[in-house]
Amino acid sequence: MDTPADYQPLTLDTFARRMGDIAPLAERIGADSSAWQVEEVGDGNLNLVFVVTGAQGAAVIKQALPYVRLVGESWPLPLTRAFFEHAALRRQEVRAPGTVPQILHFDETQALIVMEHLAPHIILRKKLIAGERVSGLAETLGLFCARTAFRGSDLAMDTADKKADAALFAGNVALIAITESLVFTDPYFAAEMNHHTEGLDPIVSVVRGDTEMKTAAHEALTAFSTHAETLCHGDLHTGSIMSTDSETRIIDPEFAFYGPMGFDIGMLLSNFLMAYFSQPAHRAPDALAPYQDWILAVIEDICAAFSNEFDRLWDAERAGILFPKSLFEDQGHSSHLARDRMRDGIWQDALRVCGIEMHRRTLSLAHNADFEDIADPATRAPLEARNIMMGRELIRAGETLPNPRALTDMARHFNEENFL
Repeated sequence: MDTPADYQPLTLDTFARRMGDIAPLAERIGADSSAWQVEEVGDGNLNLVFVVTGAQGAAVIKQALPYVRLVGESWPLPLTRAFFEHAALRRQEVRAPGTVPQILHFDETQALIVMEHLAPHIILRKKLIAGERVSGLAETLGLFCARTAFRGSDLAMDTADKKADAALFAGNVALIAITESLVFTDPYFAAEMNHHTEGLDPIVSVVRGDTEMKTAAHEALTAFSTHAETLCHGDLHTGSIMSTDSETRIIDPEFAFYGPMGFDIGMLLSNFLMAYFSQPAHRAPDALAPYQDWILAVIEDICAAFSNEFDRLWDAERAGILFPKSLFEDQGHSSHLARDRMRDGIWQDALRVCGIEMHRRTLSLAHNADFEDIADPATRAPLEARNIMMGRELIRAGETLPNPRALTDMARHFNEENFL
């Protein structure tokens, strides 16, 4: 899609002039735009992000650029991703109330969203690198994943509404294509923009030579491309979560798409596993084991919160075309066999996505700070090798893991291995 002729990226110099007449912003932070303080804080791969502070408060403005910021103008990207992010945030607020920032204003032509400034929240990934804990973290994330997955699916939605919604988000084709390549494909061959840590070549050779694993990875891509089960966040990692010590919110759903119900939770779990494997480089020896144990407990608790809420929603809100009560409860029959089989399928999908994401964040283009902030490659490479090899096992045989405890036991095992 072509960039609109009147689209202009915001700058620090033009911000107050261009944004001063947006009433919801002025009402939130104060009407005197000459007194606003503006800071550009975007540290992501795609967009401009500004924090603006006035006499009455603060707000965040996120504006899409017509290219991938991480790469530059050589990689064009449509501004429509702001439309899909706005649409996803609106739906997430309905389906999982209180978990996303409040939207104050949306300008489709300028591809910008004005939203609540989350403070004193910081990016969760930074808190995990710093060894900080967040109370209630697992419950918030598990409930978010369960509620958005269930309420955006044919289990709960009117079928006409769901099909129309799936058709709408199918238009987010450019960002879907990024996931299809950078996540599912590029880690497994010498793609142009790939990079990996010095010393990992033997591990990379093992992964790229494993045809069984690559076949399984592209079976997961098949599901990604064809199973329009629910509206997924699409990029749910610890960099798209903001927390205080006791509150957690989810941001940045611009990769939103209709896909497998296990996609978001699988991507989320992988990022906690990467935080876990990176910890020996971030923690003093006496603090290492307790903090790693806490991360694994968060993983188990996210899964428990997801399962419990999914079961509750199954009984309370199952009003769509799938497994209707007319076939089960209305005839005096239990639907729990169908529920359990669906949950088992979600778990298996999640584990395979988990392993693939563990690879793309160490072998593809966009890496995680959990590892990238480890300055010494000789320290970083062995930790990444554990992560990569566990990811391989999850892709190959994740379906053999019966429960979250088996997943965390596997992590403990790989954390003791030396692959280089």
